[in-house]
Amino acid sequence: MRTDPRFFCPFPLHPGATVELPTEAAHHALKVLRVGAGDTAILFDGRGGQWRATLHPAGKNLRATLNEFDDADCEPPLALTLAQALPAGDKMDLVVQKAVELGVRHIQPVTAKRSLVRLSGERASRRVEHWRNIAIAACEQSGRNRVPAVSQILENGLRFVCAPGATASLRDMKAPALPVSLLVGPEGGFEEGELLAARAAGFHPIGLGPRVLRTETAGLGALAAMMALWGDW
Repeated sequence: MRTDPRFFCPFPLHPGATVELPTEAAHHALKVLRVGAGDTAILFDGRGGQWRATLHPAGKNLRATLNEFDDADCEPPLALTLAQALPAGDKMDLVVQKAVELGVRHIQPVTAKRSLVRLSGERASRRVEHWRNIAIAACEQSGRNRVPAVSQILENGLRFVCAPGATASLRDMKAPALPVSLLVGPEGGFEEGELLAARAAGFHPIGLGPRVLRTETAGLGALAAMMALWGDW
């Protein structure tokens, strides 16, 4: 049984409207998924809920008529922010993709002293846009209708920092009623001064077991544990 494809629309959707899908979404639908006239799809605009739509190919373009709204919401009750020190290569792409699939609500790229990647100006803007597109694709795949933000804003609430040697464990803590932020260091970890600054900013050190995890594994592993302990798993 074929599952209706899901597409994000970067504009508000309204009842009965006929909209034109973004160029990349249209190309994927027409050339990869091979949709045809009368096929159905799910559209969402990031504000919550989704629309069942009928597709109308027109050359290289693809239009969709919105038929029925569904207020489906698979957002976890736990508001999670991942503050990830920038890793080398394309590892951040993986972190963003999997964090969105796991249910994170906000992703904050961080530059640490040992970060191998440093971004600023136009290059930083391009990378943030790139990561936002990865987040959108992860929402399309995972069924989420709200796109997590990728920005430099850290929410208030309960704060943790992954710290080797820390004895505090997530399983020993009660489910928090506040939003949770998790700070993860780069390859080589945070310097001692950075950990001291994090503690001064309200971050509580936590350990992730006896094994040494890579930066792209540590945050995702902790997010999965939080979802299992405190979220909707």
